[in-house]
Amino acid sequence: MVGKEGRKAAVAAYKERKSVTGVFAVRCGAAGAVWVGGAPDLDKIQNRLWFQLKMGGCPHRSLQAAWNAHGADSLTFEIVERLEDEELAFARAAAVKARVAHWAAALGAEPI
Repeated sequence: MVGKEGRKAAVAAYKERKSVTGVFAVRCGAAGAVWVGGAPDLDKIQNRLWFQLKMGGCPHRSLQAAWNAHGADSLTFEIVERLEDEELAFARAAAVKARVAHWAAALGAEPI
């Protein structure tokens, strides 16, 4: 069992960790479809997407339709590019947007 101090240290370490910005892809083998998106924290985006899909509330209709038709086991998540850390939020957002467009074109994917 973790003591109170160990728990505090774990929480502090979690809060201090650096998030990794980048581009990810979701593939549906059964439908042969690919979706590409960007995220400010690649470590968290899959959990968020899968939760939205499980609850039926994913804002990306074609992705939700693939989940409903083929199930969770047909979808795979992969990180396609990690981006350098940008100090300015608008520069980071512009870089992510440009890289999502690049990967959508390169993979023949739908941007999300």
